[in-house]
Amino acid sequence: MTDHLQGKTVAITGASRGIGAAAAEAFADAGAQVILIARDGDAIAQLAGQIGTSALAVPCDVSRYWEVEAAITAGVDTFGGLNVLINNAGIIEPIAPIDAVDPDAWGNLIDVNLKGVLHGIRAAVPVMRQRGGGTVINISSGAATSALEGWSAYCASKAAVLMLTASLHKELGGAGIRALGLSPGTVATQMQRVIKASGVNPVSQLDWSDHIPPDWPARALIWMCSAEADDYLGTDVKLRDPDLRARLGLTT
Repeated sequence: MTDHLQGKTVAITGASRGIGAAAAEAFADAGAQVILIARDGDAIAQLAGQIGTSALAVPCDVSRYWEVEAAITAGVDTFGGLNVLINNAGIIEPIAPIDAVDPDAWGNLIDVNLKGVLHGIRAAVPVMRQRGGGTVINISSGAATSALEGWSAYCASKAAVLMLTASLHKELGGAGIRALGLSPGTVATQMQRVIKASGVNPVSQLDWSDHIPPDWPARALIWMCSAEADDYLGTDVKLRDPDLRARLGLTT
């Protein structure tokens, strides 16, 4: 199932923890070289040290295009190319009513969750096209299609990311760029602790045992880099689908 990643280079944003860190380990175990991109330089340096010479840690704020471009360039210079981009970096706050939310905090989330995805695509896709193609996977959410109280910024950002995925597929699917999204459901990460503490909307009321482990989305990402996932190009893979979970061997 992982032979298709041997010797490939994968860039992962938000790689310091949660889904990003689990994905970095999974891709490295599958034989890929990984570019770890995140604001927490110490965390990705530690993770790169654990993975070994097939990992490169590049501190980066995805809301700043020039930093993302520099991170991708550093990875390409180190490993000789780029085959996969996982746009995973994202934040959940501010959690607040629309009529009371801090506009600057709302805008900051858009800078990270939406513009950060565009920045990754803009920096990586030209490199991929020069080498015949590649895969871009954007981490999506059920919030892309279902509004939740207090999450106006997060829902709006994920809805827009879904359209970025569709737009990328429509524009460059014929040029060898595979674009798709992963909607993982609720995952046992630090983000869920922030949501729990907010006490806002039904997601905050979920028990920790209701959340799937981060390695489940990581394993789904491995599969999505193969031709087996081509039916989902331009849209989201929904990991809540029990048939898909069974197909990927994701069971409790």
